Amino acid sequence: MVKKEQIIEALKKVYDPEIQYDIYCLGLIYDIQIKGKKIRIVMTLTSPMCPYGGALMDDVRRNASFSPAWTPERMTEEARMALGF
Repeated sequence: MVKKEQIIEALKKVYDPEIQYDIYCLGLIYDIQIKGKKIRIVMTLTSPMCPYGGALMDDVRRNASFSPAWTPERMTEEARMALGF
């Protein structure tokens, strides 16, 4: 199960392109809720007219849904051996 701390680390990789700082440290994330495999992130933008709003939302979805990132350690021993890990 994914942990809130993992989601926070993923969100720290999403940068506001105008301010050049990540959205978590900017305080744009209000709440993170995890229920099973579903993650709910409540956030805002720096401006209601933010031209990058759609792109930021896409980055949040992409980063949060791939957290934690895949690593070879998640593979079965059989797959690791077959692939040379």
